[in-house]
Amino acid sequence: MRAVWIYLLFWPVLMLLAIGNGFLREATYGQSLSELHSHQLSTVIAMLVMGLAVHQLSRYSVPVSATQAITVGVIWLALTLGFEFSFGRLVVGHSWTRLFQDYDLLSGRVWLLLLAWVTCLPYITYKCYKPYT
Repeated sequence: MRAVWIYLLFWPVLMLLAIGNGFLREATYGQSLSELHSHQLSTVIAMLVMGLAVHQLSRYSVPVSATQAITVGVIWLALTLGFEFSFGRLVVGHSWTRLFQDYDLLSGRVWLLLLAWVTCLPYITYKCYKPYT
């Protein structure tokens, strides 16, 4: 159970990294790339940075079972969606149409890949770094 709490307490770190990634996009390459391409690049960067962050976390703690890892991943997904829609709607003031725009894979929006990645990271960590018994 200790690993679950550690991973849940680590989720805000992932969100801070995501917000920082958004600031980086807006301050740099987002000004020279199209909105779609900057969204795609930003998603890839977020996946890499979050993967590295969870890799560092795995040096300290690893989920003890597949069930525990999947549970953490689903909770991370729920927290991420809740944050995205709350922040996007209430703080930034985006419309529902704008918020759901990022979920359209057919138009090149790849946000769903990041959500899948965040959901799978604890399980990948468990599979890669679990102690051999």
